[in-house]
Amino acid sequence: MNRVGKQFAVCVLTAAVTFTGAGIEAMAGSSVTSVLPSAGIGYELATDQVEVSNLQEDEQSNSSADSASSSTGSSSSSSSGSSTTSTKEATNTTPLSSRVDEEVLSDIEEATGATTTTNEEETFSNLVIAQVHDYVNVRSGPSENDEIVGKLYNNSVGTYLGEENGWYQIKSGSVTGYVKAEYCVTGQAAVELAPKVGKRIATVTTTTLKVRKEASTESEVLGLVPIDDELVVLEELDGWVKVEIEEGEGYVSMDYVRLSTEFVQAESKAEEEARLAKEQAAKEAARAAASSNTSKSSSSKDVKSAESFTTEKSSIGEAVAAFAVQFVGNPYVYGGTSLTNGCDCSGFVMSVYANFGVSLPHSSAADRNVGAAVDGLANAQPGDIVCYSGHVAIYIGGGQIVHASTSKTGIIISNANYRTPLAVRRIF
Repeated sequence: MNRVGKQFAVCVLTAAVTFTGAGIEAMAGSSVTSVLPSAGIGYELATDQVEVSNLQEDEQSNSSADSASSSTGSSSSSSSGSSTTSTKEATNTTPLSSRVDEEVLSDIEEATGATTTTNEEETFSNLVIAQVHDYVNVRSGPSENDEIVGKLYNNSVGTYLGEENGWYQIKSGSVTGYVKAEYCVTGQAAVELAPKVGKRIATVTTTTLKVRKEASTESEVLGLVPIDDELVVLEELDGWVKVEIEEGEGYVSMDYVRLSTEFVQAESKAEEEARLAKEQAAKEAARAAASSNTSKSSSSKDVKSAESFTTEKSSIGEAVAAFAVQFVGNPYVYGGTSLTNGCDCSGFVMSVYANFGVSLPHSSAADRNVGAAVDGLANAQPGDIVCYSGHVAIYIGGGQIVHASTSKTGIIISNANYRTPLAVRRIF
């Protein structure tokens, strides 16, 4: 279908959406620390859904309901280039991700007619996906002489608006401008690439969700996941979604999750400048706090304070890692925040960093947006936060992490690549 035809189809689909309720929906970003906000914009294409509240009422009346109000299991409490590019249009930096606002999603719907997964291929064909080493500049016009208004990072996406003299006009996040076509793909190439660069996410919509070993309400419960936690989708079945949590791979009822595809979008110059300024201010505040803070996690004489690990010869990140390791062997408690009496994965990370004057959210999903993005485990440094599907840990160096794993293991040290990380974030 050509682009003019698609515009006509949009009108028809929009009318249909009014009566069917299917559509792209904006999702508010996960709550993150006000001390360490993350820049970068991302959007999610949501799938067709049903009214969850009605399903919950029906399901909760059954003794084997997958929406649990108690917390007896364990889980988290709650993120290559195609060619050599010119120094003007493609330079080195690190991609960031978050969520897009309702206005951008409205633009995507208007431009592509995307409302449900049935026309997902058509939606993806209208994306422009950067394929560079790090990022391509977004300019105010179709020329290298025009002003740079933002950056579209490698594998990041924008919505196709038009083409002029070898440049694509796009809208991505808060940025509208032009990118060189040679550094991006669109059309059928975007259809093939989009599922690879996007993350399929299941967001929990009920207070506590049971993850089962098999796709059946009669199956044994593998673990529990809190509301708003985000799980990587491994497979979508009839009424069930296969996901990964700390206890292993399991299944959740589709009635209690919201499915979406998450992409990374462009960052404007103003957003980049604001992010860098806030990150620098946060680092300085954290360093000052770490130099004077004492441990408040326990009255035990065996627990060393954060200050004792902070020396002129070590970085703050190394001090964080050293401080965290002393709690290995202590218990895992779902929803807990005590480093000595018990905590869950995000409670562990939150409480460790609290001793260094940094306020983090009690959510593994929200931890994917704190601090600054790090380009994978290969570039991780001690003290970095490593985020997995439904789990979070602290990198301690040498390819290892320390984390509150499960109720059976407690706080342990593991290989960082024991699971595939979703994101690595740096506070210091």
